[in-house]
Amino acid sequence: MTTSTTEQESQPLAPKNFEQDREFAKALHGKDATKKTGLGAWVSKDASAQEVAVDGYFKHWDGKTDKEAEHSRKSDYSELTKHYYNLVTDFYEYGWGSSFHFSRYYRGEAFRQATARHEHYLALKMGITENMKVLDVGCGVGGPAREIARFTGCSVVGLNNNDYQVERAEFYSKKYNMTKQLSYVKGDFMQMDFEPETFDAVYAIEATVHAPVLEGVYGEIYKVLKPGGTFGVYEWVMTDAYDETNPEHRAIAYGIEVGDGIPKMYKRQVAEDALKNVGFELEYQNDLADMDDDIPWYYPLAGQLKYVQTLGDVFTIFRTSKIGRKVTTETVGLMEKLGLAPKGSRQVTNALEDAAVNLVKGGELKLFTPMMLYVARKPLDAK
Repeated sequence: MTTSTTEQESQPLAPKNFEQDREFAKALHGKDATKKTGLGAWVSKDASAQEVAVDGYFKHWDGKTDKEAEHSRKSDYSELTKHYYNLVTDFYEYGWGSSFHFSRYYRGEAFRQATARHEHYLALKMGITENMKVLDVGCGVGGPAREIARFTGCSVVGLNNNDYQVERAEFYSKKYNMTKQLSYVKGDFMQMDFEPETFDAVYAIEATVHAPVLEGVYGEIYKVLKPGGTFGVYEWVMTDAYDETNPEHRAIAYGIEVGDGIPKMYKRQVAEDALKNVGFELEYQNDLADMDDDIPWYYPLAGQLKYVQTLGDVFTIFRTSKIGRKVTTETVGLMEKLGLAPKGSRQVTNALEDAAVNLVKGGELKLFTPMMLYVARKPLDAK
């Protein structure tokens, strides 16, 4: 089943309550979101605002996967995603660094080296070069934007709907003296505020999966891209092997959706059709998760000793083992009871741990990929 134009036209767009979002971010994270990071920032969140974020996010996740439940999540896509990243950004920075994505891993290669290579590869396949103006859709805290700007010499504008992440990204730009190459904008990728034909290239790394309907975000990207410009994306999709009528398959997809703030996981064909439907010419596509690598993309989540390469991996593998997950969950629960962690922290941790389990299952069964690479071009004669 592909995403139809009728479905896209019926998809409601979120109100742009940017001032309200900004005030909520300040209430939750404090007036200066750059003083603390990782676990320090997590335990410092305002309790009342944290409760609002937890309730706002988890109200959509009651185990239902019927059309009505999916419609509710898709209709609230903006709030759902904002609340998700308000809850998990500090966890991500602590455990993953500033680039929130998976990568291919080679033997003898450090984790952060693989992360940078994955970003460089996208820039290479897209043909990003010096002096280009590039848009990063769903930029997180700016890790990929910084790396691609350094690697190519281009300038990058990061688009993000989460005020806390925008502030973190701006902090890092100043810290690394990259403010001349990098800037960040608050906005909804389903209704961008840029002028048409603004950018020479656009990329998205595991971000457009948060769109309720892919044609919506791809159409906006097409609009702001100059004729002849390229769009490159590492897309999260279910593979052709996925069968939504199979209860085991749907449970895996749902676990990924809950723990990763995704309104609806779509199959690979839906993404391909959406790109073509909005006008793109598809130049390259490849599932980089299906390359028979010795070390799979999900190794940081798998908890399997056979993937240990460095001393740092020992901690990572232990933390993601069954025992490690139990220790983490119980520790967070105890901290919450003692008032050392904000209310709802255990619930968030459970969702993240369950998502990790289902990501690994999806990877092992080849039902899911986080790196379906598409490189598409806007025709030179596009109107």
